[in-house]
Amino acid sequence: MTDRRPAGEHRAGFACFVGRPNVGKSTLMNALVGTKVAITSSRPQTTRRAIRGIVHRPGAQLVVVDTPGLHKPRTLLGERLDSLVRSTLTEVDVIGFCVPADQPVGPGDKYIARELAAVKGTPVVAIVTKTDLAAPERVAEQLLAVGGLGEFADIVPCSADSGFQVDLAGDLLISHLPEGLPLYPEGDLTDEPEQVLVAELIREAALEGVRDELPHSIAVVVDEMAARENRGGRADLVDIYAHLFVERSSQKGIIIGHKGARLREVGAAARRQIEALLGTKVFLDLRVSVLKDWQRDPKQLRRLGFYD
Repeated sequence: MTDRRPAGEHRAGFACFVGRPNVGKSTLMNALVGTKVAITSSRPQTTRRAIRGIVHRPGAQLVVVDTPGLHKPRTLLGERLDSLVRSTLTEVDVIGFCVPADQPVGPGDKYIARELAAVKGTPVVAIVTKTDLAAPERVAEQLLAVGGLGEFADIVPCSADSGFQVDLAGDLLISHLPEGLPLYPEGDLTDEPEQVLVAELIREAALEGVRDELPHSIAVVVDEMAARENRGGRADLVDIYAHLFVERSSQKGIIIGHKGARLREVGAAARRQIEALLGTKVFLDLRVSVLKDWQRDPKQLRRLGFYD
């Protein structure tokens, strides 16, 4: 995309991605930022927080807010996530409406399109994601189908996995930002606290390979995280103590696995990701506890960081 901005002009502002669960919002944000700031999974409704990723471009800074997938809430947690998405929509400069190329436009997409039509004064860029999973003619059909969902400022196909037109999607979002100075220092890629990112990486590892009913029941809290002092020239080490919470005793058994094998796999996978994030060796201690029906309990939701 040709940059038509006058010399010296700088744009800065916020965009959010919205769409059904599991349409590639987090993967696209990571691709735009250039590093992993949001966890991804094939499991729907992986995202539970409004994670900010910061995209630095010459003459622009785009802050992407990745939101949970909009869906019909079945629990108090679902209601709070739905409320989080709706509040985010009113606070950004541009909205990226994500629809996957490899799935027909369905009732969920139409519902979100109607919701976005009610957000007055904020431009919406329709982004057809996952084009690497669909034939070119299917992508063309999807672009027409998405165009029929509403009035959009722009429509763009892209693939976060292959990199196809990711930069163009970013350029289109940036073109709708107001003029302004950078909102974050150069080099910052997210404003999420490290403990939150670490908890999310642990949850990502725990999500892999679990049964269908488990993903929504898993929550992670980092109880303690501190650098261990060097002794005798020993390499730097960060000690992390974290809790995985599930809703039933049977789920606890699934997470731990036979003689702890499953939990050890989760710990090893999470530790690799955390060490890459922190740039240092990590000692990771994981415990699993039961918080009965925490998704429906206001007190437990607050304890786990999901506020009203």
